[in-house]
Amino acid sequence: MNIVVCVKEIVDPEAPSDSFRLDPDKKVLVASPKVPKVLNPFDEQAVEAALRIKDKMGAKVTALSVGKGLDRVVTKKPLFMGADELVLLEDEAFVDGDSWSIAYTLAAGIKRIGDYDLILCGRQAADWNAGQVGLGVAELLGLPSISVARKIEIVDGKARVERVTADGYETVETALPALITVSNEIGPARYPAVQNIRVANKIQPVVWKPADIGVEPDKVGSKGRRLKLSKLFQPVSEGKCEVIEGESPREAAENLALSLRNAKVL
Repeated sequence: MNIVVCVKEIVDPEAPSDSFRLDPDKKVLVASPKVPKVLNPFDEQAVEAALRIKDKMGAKVTALSVGKGLDRVVTKKPLFMGADELVLLEDEAFVDGDSWSIAYTLAAGIKRIGDYDLILCGRQAADWNAGQVGLGVAELLGLPSISVARKIEIVDGKARVERVTADGYETVETALPALITVSNEIGPARYPAVQNIRVANKIQPVVWKPADIGVEPDKVGSKGRRLKLSKLFQPVSEGKCEVIEGESPREAAENLALSLRNAKVL
């Protein structure tokens, strides 16, 4: 069985807010050079889901990422966890894409990989939280898709998935090949084993340029954007406090109740 896991390098979402600077003219959020790059946590859980299938029934797991100047330590984390291969779609042309152009690029990379039974993605990226890329890849490849999976089993050549819902979960099944987005309910990703790190350090990623995956130049990166960002701003949070007094605790409580009733809270 061949599994492709799409992963994304992002700035650490746990970094303090003062580590970022908003550029309203360029409509970008600029991170301090001190903020480290990490693998998107939701994508780590997608890797974990792939490795659980590999542990149970055997599989080749290939991690796939897109960008420019990707940090090898970050992008190799799926290998450190136990994945078998890393493919990087790495070029200036892939920079500043939106959900559509990134999905288009990843779909082209998956077509170049060719032999796959299952594609896994994190439910969303922890920087923009759009949750669109995975399902976009499925649409472009013409594959069935299941979102927000908390458990995945391969049974009789089909994927049986427990899918998170607002009040619990539902069990659905699809034929393979298919694409599944993995939710955090699947549980924490495993820590990289020392043995895997030693093996991964000897593995060189496969790097493909636009010409290698046959994409149209005006459909990748910033040129392929279909999303128009009209404004990016930091919301202002304001609050006020009113002190309810009284001659005694009882009177203060009565005054508070009256105030809440007048405000139509009670």
